[in-house]
Amino acid sequence: MKKTVDDYIEQGIYGKKEINPEERRMYLGTFRERVVIALTTAQVRKNHVYTQVEEEMKAHSKATLYLNGSVEYSSISKYVKAAQKRKVTYTIVTNKEHTSKLGLVLAYDYAIDREEIFVKDEQESITPIKLAK
Repeated sequence: MKKTVDDYIEQGIYGKKEINPEERRMYLGTFRERVVIALTTAQVRKNHVYTQVEEEMKAHSKATLYLNGSVEYSSISKYVKAAQKRKVTYTIVTNKEHTSKLGLVLAYDYAIDREEIFVKDEQESITPIKLAK
């Protein structure tokens, strides 16, 4: 599709159009279809590193670890160290306009369409996060 003058003017005024901006905000800048594993902010704040996350980082070392910058650094630093240990690229994502319920996302830059991405705690059940349409 060829861009028209109106398209260029609109992009200049409003910025580049985003695909699924709500989904990208929820999943710390990536899409659900690219996610290997995800933790909520409450899970990231726990004192331990989830073994499932460490195993997935080991198995998917080419993926990128996205950490929620709204979570205190003392909580995410253990995952930064785990990523460094396994030579996994990581990035801390901060979005001042939106608060995500997710604290950690390990994802590729292409779709893998994994059915189950959330780690379930034995004491609590995690309700899948639904995006508003």
